[in-house]
Amino acid sequence: MIPWEKIDTARIPGTEGELRLMRRGREFSIMLGTNELMNSRLSGSEEALATLAAKKIEKVARPHFLIGGLGMGFTLRAALAVLGPEAQITVAELVPAVVAWARGPMAAIFGDSLNDPRVSIREEDVAGVIERQPLSFDAILLDVDNGPEGLTRKANDALYDVAGLKVAHTALRRGGVLAVWSSGPNARFPKSLTRAGFAVNEIAVRATGRGRGVRHVIWIAVKD
Repeated sequence: MIPWEKIDTARIPGTEGELRLMRRGREFSIMLGTNELMNSRLSGSEEALATLAAKKIEKVARPHFLIGGLGMGFTLRAALAVLGPEAQITVAELVPAVVAWARGPMAAIFGDSLNDPRVSIREEDVAGVIERQPLSFDAILLDVDNGPEGLTRKANDALYDVAGLKVAHTALRRGGVLAVWSSGPNARFPKSLTRAGFAVNEIAVRATGRGRGVRHVIWIAVKD
């Protein structure tokens, strides 16, 4: 078997944590310590994050998506595939090196997605974007951790508590959708979404998107 090769590392701003970009043949992995945050072979649930959210707002003529976390671009490319030419997609990525990896070692995976005229990349914390732009988005998609808790950095906990979810609620337009990806279930999180004013649906999605592999969880929360 081909061994893993470390391509690059990147410090997560505001923490001592370090991301590692790994490659084995054509396969890529982004690691944080012993946790694999994403793998280029497993894209199904990240793609579903975009398609499920888009379905909820399909009647919006000029939707504005905010994607928290660029990662390997699975959610971004899925959004581009299902949204029309009038859509606007803002991607907030905290770690500048992740954007550099997308344009460099992983350029073949990303294709032309970063150059699509509908896409704007902002190298900053998605929480700040949400807080500064009330009533601006039709969908907010969060895939910045392995679930609704601050794995990559402790400060991300504020995205998922009731106060943070209420900020997201304010940033959404009427009927807007907050979609949150998780590697597994979390019994408390749907209750927090409800307390923040959302109608919540929890959906289990296969990691591969092909009816096999581990099940990930997506919460689709609609602003009443």
